Amino acid sequence: MTLFLISLCVLVGGYAVYGLIVEKVFGVDAGRLTPAVSRADGVDYIVMPVWKVFLIQFLNIAGLGPIFGAIMGVMFGPAAFLWIVLGTIFGGAVHDFISAMMSLRSDGASLPELVGCELGPVVRQVIRVVSTVLLVLVAAVFVVTPAGLLAGMTPSWATPVFWIAVIFLYYMLATLLPVDKLIGRFYPVFGFALLFMAGGLMCVLLFGGHVIPDGFSEGLFNRHAAADTHPVFPMMFVSIACGAISGFHATQSPMMARCLKSEKLARPVFYGAMVAEGIVALVWAAAAITFTGGYESLGEYMSSHSGAGALVHDISVQWLGAIGGVLALLGVVAAPVTTGDTALRSARLALADMLRIDQSKISRRLMVSLPLFACTFALMLIDFNVLWRYFAWINQTLAAFTLWAATVYLARHGKAYVITLVPALFMTMVVTAYVLYAPSPEGFGLPMSVALTAGGVLDALCLGAFAIQYGLQKNNIADRQI
Repeated sequence: MTLFLISLCVLVGGYAVYGLIVEKVFGVDAGRLTPAVSRADGVDYIVMPVWKVFLIQFLNIAGLGPIFGAIMGVMFGPAAFLWIVLGTIFGGAVHDFISAMMSLRSDGASLPELVGCELGPVVRQVIRVVSTVLLVLVAAVFVVTPAGLLAGMTPSWATPVFWIAVIFLYYMLATLLPVDKLIGRFYPVFGFALLFMAGGLMCVLLFGGHVIPDGFSEGLFNRHAAADTHPVFPMMFVSIACGAISGFHATQSPMMARCLKSEKLARPVFYGAMVAEGIVALVWAAAAITFTGGYESLGEYMSSHSGAGALVHDISVQWLGAIGGVLALLGVVAAPVTTGDTALRSARLALADMLRIDQSKISRRLMVSLPLFACTFALMLIDFNVLWRYFAWINQTLAAFTLWAATVYLARHGKAYVITLVPALFMTMVVTAYVLYAPSPEGFGLPMSVALTAGGVLDALCLGAFAIQYGLQKNNIADRQI
């Protein structure tokens, strides 16, 4: 219990202390016009109240990630708690804040354009493809999955096909309508509900007479049932993404950067939303091992039940009663839906940025969106059992690219780039080691020694390339304007 409380305090303290340091490193300018003001179009560039922007950003980046990811990740043992806390403060929150600020300073530009501006045209094209595929994939999966769940909860006439049509129609409206019409009205409600759910579970953990079997006193060794094939590094760092650091977040931040009234609000919204997500992940990780009785019991529960969804339902209902049942429904249905619609909207914004198509008119939004809708529909017809296995690795790889772009950006402008360089090196090592070590079809199934060596070599090459680039540019920093 003490270590759980310490972890919570460190997360909050990280926002107050390290978040302020990161803000000062970037150099927030409260008097500078934001894109929401300078480019207001009543569709994507709209000033919204900061509390709404925060809750929308929180739900955009959260969804099921900090719940399911934390449950799957905590199976590795106490190291999961350290990764959630330290990853959130020094990795995820920095990643989200800097990428959002880069977008604010670039008229709300989408992630591929931001990364391409710093890492070159070849990388720009790669990230355009990767991020679009990632976003469309997320949208497709988060139509089919909640549709199946809803079909099981409703009368027989409401088949999965019916719910697919309903959800997809909603996705189309959320993608095309002004951001304040659907997303701005419903997201704050769902975002608050997700926070309320985590707050209720935290109260049960703290005041319900439970003992959290975190196991720190026994050491940080791997508790996973298949520890021989699932080492903590790099597997856990890919399993827990949204609760620590996730490349998907950087695809979402530009959408809310277009709705922010002042740069001084960026830290509460972007750094703060990531810290809030870290707290949610911490709560669910603690709840999972407390409810089941420990790491070994959690592994047995997961193998005998239908995955994390069943555990979320059982914890919610048994600890929070009828309200918990409603919130569990929110967690397994509303959360993925609200992730899927913003994924498609972000894809539209990115594609419009790439093609330089103004989005103020509905006809132009339709022109950009129709190919995305068609691709999403086509992907829904494919078996995702194999494709979805690659999502986690692609997601974390995108985070590594974003961190490298942020590092170059800070270096070009004479800022203390170490705040993004260190996590960039770490995530590069993680994704390289993962794809080489993970068994087929996720990876190449090579020995861990080979995977770690290759990760170290790639880190050295990236660091060397950065040093050369920065060395060539440092004399011109004074001539550049942010």
